[in-house]
Amino acid sequence: MTAPLLSVRDLSVEFRTRSGIVPALKHVSFDLAPGEMLGIVGESGSGKSVTAFTLLGLLDRAGRVSSGQAMFGGQDLLRLGQGALNELRGAAMSIVFQNPRTALNPIRPVGVQIADVIARHDAGSTATLRARVLDALRQMRIAEPERRASAYPYELSGGMCQRIGIAMALACAPRLLIADEPTTGLDVTTQAAVMDVFRDAVRRGGVGTIFITHDLALASEYCDRILVMQSGEVVEDAPVAEIFTRPRHPYTRRLLRSTPSSVDVIDDLSPDEEPLPPAPPRGDRLAAPVLEVRGLSKSYAFARPRGLSNFWKPRDTAMLRAVDGVDLVIRPGEAVGLVGESGCGKSTLSRMINRLIAADAGEVLLQGTPIQRISPGRFASLPQRRLIQMVFQDPTESLNPRFSVFEAIADPVGQLLPHEGRAALRARVERAATRVGLPLALLPRYPHQLSGGQKARVGIARAMVVEPRLLVLDEPTSALDVSVQAVVLRLLTRLRREEGVAQLFVSHDLNVVRLLCDRIIVMYKGKIVESGTAEQVFNRPAHDYTRSLLAAIPRLRGQRALGAT
Repeated sequence: MTAPLLSVRDLSVEFRTRSGIVPALKHVSFDLAPGEMLGIVGESGSGKSVTAFTLLGLLDRAGRVSSGQAMFGGQDLLRLGQGALNELRGAAMSIVFQNPRTALNPIRPVGVQIADVIARHDAGSTATLRARVLDALRQMRIAEPERRASAYPYELSGGMCQRIGIAMALACAPRLLIADEPTTGLDVTTQAAVMDVFRDAVRRGGVGTIFITHDLALASEYCDRILVMQSGEVVEDAPVAEIFTRPRHPYTRRLLRSTPSSVDVIDDLSPDEEPLPPAPPRGDRLAAPVLEVRGLSKSYAFARPRGLSNFWKPRDTAMLRAVDGVDLVIRPGEAVGLVGESGCGKSTLSRMINRLIAADAGEVLLQGTPIQRISPGRFASLPQRRLIQMVFQDPTESLNPRFSVFEAIADPVGQLLPHEGRAALRARVERAATRVGLPLALLPRYPHQLSGGQKARVGIARAMVVEPRLLVLDEPTSALDVSVQAVVLRLLTRLRREEGVAQLFVSHDLNVVRLLCDRIIVMYKGKIVESGTAEQVFNRPAHDYTRSLLAAIPRLRGQRALGAT
């Protein structure tokens, strides 16, 4: 029998907090074989990331290993000094972090950062180094790698930064790869390509991979074995076929019930909650639109590199058409899904609609009033600002760390309703918190004291507090585990059904869009290539690109592909 690549036994970790010692991992044990892909799943706070950081020696100062061992290549990783770990990290073992923007250096071109990793462990000629950098980018399906290599992280989308992080982790062909939510910001086609790269690396080089994810369907398709964690403990460890067909533990069964790909209607997402109000009839096509977009366009200048020998030194500029003549109508009470791959223009379009950036051409009408020629700064103080609000992709980055939850929710009221008294303001904030299911006891807390799901609710409450008629939601559930995601989706559905708030739901998760939205719009290279009801788009797709998106959706084992006949 082949010896395990990694053997973890009785691993326990605890953290010192103001409230005392908090156990994070409790007697965790597992083996990882060469060439095996082990999926670790569970809710936020279950110990998935703590396990990864402990193995790599990346625990913060408050964390302490209280027991256990982790044998890798004949060495116990838990007893190695930082010097020995530095020699292993990046070469023999590597990690893809969950948040790519915090993992990348903001003041160095991404190509140079990949080159730094390769040169640290495998010195070679300058020409060889450049070729390996560009090859690493091509493996991640990054178009125009010469141009992208010269870009800084802030010039790239979240999904593009995530692919850069994966390229860095794979650049030195490690034997152990830990991927902590590596596909969170990726569209389904890019996600499938990235996961194929992972799988190819495992098969070709015998790389053992620990794949930490909240996407159970993705784990079902790509992993050999699944480890289910709850509250720092391993509650189930079995081959993937057994986990998804014969789950033994009640917690595993609850996670599977909460997975969007396993249900047909949003009412089934959380069976333990009270029933949702009945769905309203389809939006009245005769009703005046809440939002109308006509011929909206936006272009950006980008730098051309000097060539392969100095790819990080830009020479001249060219124009990239990010949004190209888009038309869109959203009526009261309607939920419209906007889908497409990273870089297709979804976020740029949503920000133009919300008047966060200016368009080059076209019109945006909000309840019949043109707003496109109003500068973003002036629009922020006008009464129309109340009618349209945005929920951002990353709830942590969108909240001011110095604001309490109460202050974060109250902030838009202070800007848009400056004459509201203190008592009325408190009542309004508490009403908004109650509407999104946020306990009032959390109002004095700060963002770092909240879970991911709680921060997502704060973002929605902040948008709803001024009673808008249209919510623009930019990937609001992409970083949430399935159980928290189910709660947020039910919340958005309840708001729409009870209060008639229209929603533009920007997402790369087609399973979520299928459940939440009445109508789907598909974007590709800045243009809308298909539009129709959710039933039409998912069951009878007309465009080849739409069919490729549907074919790439990860499914729980045994499910038929959406759009398949």
